[in-house]
Amino acid sequence: MVFADARLSVTELLASLSLATDLGTGQPLGHGLSTSHLALALAREMGCQPEQARHTQQLALIRFLGCTSDASETARIAGDDELGFMASFSPSHMGSRGEIMLGVIRSVGKGKPAHKRARLAAAALIAGEGEDGLAAHCEVGTMLAERLGLDDEIILGLRNAYERWDGRGPYGISGDEIPFQVRIAMVSRDADLIARMGEDVPSRLLQRRGKAYDPEVVDAFIRLAPRFREVDWDEVIGAEPEPFRFIEDLDAALTAMADFVDIKSPWTRGHSRRVSELAAAAGDRAGLAQEQTSLLRRAGLVHDLGRVGIENGVWDKAGSLSASEWEKVRLHPYLTQRILSRCRALADLADLASSHHERLDGSGYHRQAGAGQISEQARILAAADVMAALTSERPHRTSHDLDEASRLLEDEARAGRLDPSAVAHVISAAGGTSAPTGQANPGGLTDREVEVLGLLALGHTNRKVGEMLYISPKTVGRHVENIYAKIGVSTRAGATVYAMEHRLLG
Repeated sequence: MVFADARLSVTELLASLSLATDLGTGQPLGHGLSTSHLALALAREMGCQPEQARHTQQLALIRFLGCTSDASETARIAGDDELGFMASFSPSHMGSRGEIMLGVIRSVGKGKPAHKRARLAAAALIAGEGEDGLAAHCEVGTMLAERLGLDDEIILGLRNAYERWDGRGPYGISGDEIPFQVRIAMVSRDADLIARMGEDVPSRLLQRRGKAYDPEVVDAFIRLAPRFREVDWDEVIGAEPEPFRFIEDLDAALTAMADFVDIKSPWTRGHSRRVSELAAAAGDRAGLAQEQTSLLRRAGLVHDLGRVGIENGVWDKAGSLSASEWEKVRLHPYLTQRILSRCRALADLADLASSHHERLDGSGYHRQAGAGQISEQARILAAADVMAALTSERPHRTSHDLDEASRLLEDEARAGRLDPSAVAHVISAAGGTSAPTGQANPGGLTDREVEVLGLLALGHTNRKVGEMLYISPKTVGRHVENIYAKIGVSTRAGATVYAMEHRLLG
């Protein structure tokens, strides 16, 4: 069981997160592990000191920490399946302009009619220059890394994660200005992608030598001549160079992970925090021991990590889900368990977190567990998840007020799906929580700017925010400029993370 003083290494937590970013970029589980293993070998081949080698290994694990920042937007552009698009396009990403354009054309809208694919490809090529592209990934990844308590070198690497040797990255940084760990991680990641495609890795890297890639890193790869294979978890963790680092604030790290998944869809932003608070408060009301309540709170933060492995065309769909889409939904608790269970210090947390959709009558998922297999904590977590969802808007319905949500929750208990005692404690907890009052706005924001930021963070356009607040879109735009300047962000995704962290969602 996880305690506040558990010695959880930074590398092991990042390895778990790498499984989530694998899913969030459409890659097979273990891709990040393989990338980091190769990056560490390249760092040593190039004579890096142990600490620099460790930074390289860790950056390679979580270089895509910002991958959920624009998932909804990418899904709309790519034809609902941003995961399939990213998986198909990734090998072309660091290629020539021609490769990139061809990669986009081949990757968008698979399975759709030709004329729709053509329109999607045109929109995708235009959107590639927008603020919510790679710059958003970098900004969100940096913000989350700071909250994870990572070393400055990792944070710097995430800020420049997509820069190219020739200066054609998001910020135009080139050559030796690019952090060394980024240059190695980039080659390592692409080498693994190319190898998985069954192509000749050295020749593809040599084509991009001096363009996307640092020539010295490519030359080191040629000397190393690595053999590509599946890398064992223990092999990656055991190879970490000293000095070792440990997570100092586990709750802060898990909260960052909650925001990592919740930003994926405008409909779920703030959901995991809400579930965590409700579950912990209900656990207190149920008389659970402090240790059990702490585990509930943490499980609530990470219960939905598996959502990153399901495309946004499912999560953001306004209509009824098809049978195949429901099967994907039913998969996400299993993916949550897979992400967390590999990290030994989080194994008990994984079992509880992945139980939030189990039901007493055996109709839940993913285990279809019966009443005798569902713990009191899991029953509370399940009720808290339903309450948090019912009292929030979803693409297919508006939010329910507390009275209506409570009635629906009690109906589930009478039907034998949710535990009546857990439901009663969650309803009591929901009625006893309210937003803090009388506190100064963070970042020097005015009340109006807080309103604007909260609505933007829920995915509304400037025009829609103007309609909701009875102001013009131009006025909203001026507020947005002021908000960005005050809170130190440059993208809407970065502003969304800030709003989630400071509980400013509209």
